[in-house]
Amino acid sequence: MRIRRTEVGDLGRVMEIYAKARELMVANGNATQWVDGYPSREVIERDMAKRNSYVCLDEERIVAVFYFGVEVDPTYAVIYDGAWLNEQPYGVVHRLAVDATKKGTATFCMEWCYDQAGNIRVDTHEDNKAMQRVLEKCGYAVCGRIVVANGTSRVAYQKG
Repeated sequence: MRIRRTEVGDLGRVMEIYAKARELMVANGNATQWVDGYPSREVIERDMAKRNSYVCLDEERIVAVFYFGVEVDPTYAVIYDGAWLNEQPYGVVHRLAVDATKKGTATFCMEWCYDQAGNIRVDTHEDNKAMQRVLEKCGYAVCGRIVVANGTSRVAYQKG
């Protein structure tokens, strides 16, 4: 597998992966994390414009998509019921979705992100047990809770 930046020609496949991920979330008890078509094509195009949208390829087939950037995320400025592991510069990962045909894809993507920055903050919905398992497998620690733009709580993780 390999990672590269998302290209305009990838958008159809990327949106297909997100649609399938939303279906799987609902089927697995996580019906409130990505609602109303989130992430939209516009969100992904904005990620691409920032050069922070990436795809994971397996033999040239896109099998995952995610946002990665080394940046200060304002959502992470306040953490409840805990604390971040450190205050060093960090990378963030958002909107990771895999097509579930290749086992280990999410782990591969998370490890790639960590290799780029050496310090990662990420969050997920408390009902997203699949992502929580990936993060724990990759050595991320639960640091507390953060509140996202829509006012809902997320479990905050960091590996530094």
